[in-house]
Amino acid sequence: MAERPAPDLLRDPVSYARLLAHVHEAVLSGVPAPRSPRSVVSDSWNRSLAAHVDPDSTPPPLVYEDAELEEVRSAHPLAAVLPILRQTLVSIADDAEHIMIVTDAQGHILWREGATDVRLRADRVHLSEGTRWTEDVIGTNAMGTALATGEPVQIYSAEHLVRTYHAWTCAAAPLRDPETGGLLGAIDVSGPLRTVHPATLALVSASARLAEGQLAAQLAVRDERLRLLNMPHLTALRGEPGALLSRTGRVLATESCGPLPSTVDIRPAGGTVTLPDGRLATVEPLAEGYLLRLQRRPRSSAPQPVLRLRFLDDGDPTATVDGQEVPITLRHAEILALLALHPQGLRSDQLAFLLYGDAGNPVTVRAEIHRLRGQLGSAVVRTRPYRLAATVDADFLRARAAVRSGSAAGVAAAFGGPLLPASESPAVREERESLTALSRRVVLDGDGAEPLWTFWETSCGADDLEVIDALLERLPADDPRRAVLLAHRGRL
Repeated sequence: MAERPAPDLLRDPVSYARLLAHVHEAVLSGVPAPRSPRSVVSDSWNRSLAAHVDPDSTPPPLVYEDAELEEVRSAHPLAAVLPILRQTLVSIADDAEHIMIVTDAQGHILWREGATDVRLRADRVHLSEGTRWTEDVIGTNAMGTALATGEPVQIYSAEHLVRTYHAWTCAAAPLRDPETGGLLGAIDVSGPLRTVHPATLALVSASARLAEGQLAAQLAVRDERLRLLNMPHLTALRGEPGALLSRTGRVLATESCGPLPSTVDIRPAGGTVTLPDGRLATVEPLAEGYLLRLQRRPRSSAPQPVLRLRFLDDGDPTATVDGQEVPITLRHAEILALLALHPQGLRSDQLAFLLYGDAGNPVTVRAEIHRLRGQLGSAVVRTRPYRLAATVDADFLRARAAVRSGSAAGVAAAFGGPLLPASESPAVREERESLTALSRRVVLDGDGAEPLWTFWETSCGADDLEVIDALLERLPADDPRRAVLLAHRGRL
């Protein structure tokens, strides 16, 4: 969800721009500011300053000349959705005295269309095709910041780090590849501050989703064509386990395979691969895509399911069984965490007490376990007592092991944030506080700066003055990260 600006912007854009200019000068001068920048802006300024961007910087670099730009455009995946972006954005941008911009994932402006007078103004500040607009070369701007964060963003006037662009406002949203999830680029609408409109960011975000939907539809058509083309290869297996894969390893069709991950990690030349559940398979290149052959496994040698839990994060908890992600609620995540922490198993009354305290009801727990077994499978969650009958790979268990061994590097690799931060379960809360405190102590007591920096980047360490001061002592004097730390410490 994009962070919204103050209501003052829409009431009086000129006065709001003056206020932002005062904030900009105060923050960069290290004196008290009339207000704090929005967090998305503050974080972007820190990244840009750490990359040595000068607020009075030279123009963005020209990477592609006109002669080579056409070739780059024609090969880019977003060329396929340019018509729909033009249809949804260019006419509106033209009427509103704005321009539409489309970049690639590296921040190069590939297309720029819209109002003629605004394009002329944009030329004067090098907001033009072929230039690069990532944060590390031109500072905070909607395109570069959207690519850096992966989220839609709108940047107003002096929220741009470089003073040249304080007369501009821009809104941008990232575009992702429906096949890989990777960034393809960003779309942006830019124009003079006086023409700012409250719906611009929503319009750009909706246009990005529309374009991604069209890319997904085009991918579905290609998948179906590839299935039809390669189905004779799967049929020729005569019931032996196998699957058809796309060029990126996505599973398009299967035969007698059992559960498979949505994507198989493959090499272009094919060869043998090991699936998440331990099965071996051979990947054979086809004219387009791949054929996967699996060996049948005797029933008696069926392995334990592999349950992977990612609960150390500020985001939603995730669980996968044999490589397949399973949607889980917070309550089910709490149950899985407690069962993983008690591998010997728990009775319903014990689990109820850990989940709810004295108010716990075993009947409620039994109902939740029934639903959880329906999602994960009875082979994963067993009863009498309740326990996990799977190979468990949990980030919080790895963090606990690293804490016990005193390994700062191990803690940094496993600890990504607080354990289930939204949980109010007494036992989970106690484990969360204990694991966070112990992880903090291990990285503080360690020798290197890198584990401590990784901990600082989590929500648990970001505002910890002791962590920041320890990092400032350990980092070399010329390390650009010192500027980020000093700026953040100043705000604290």
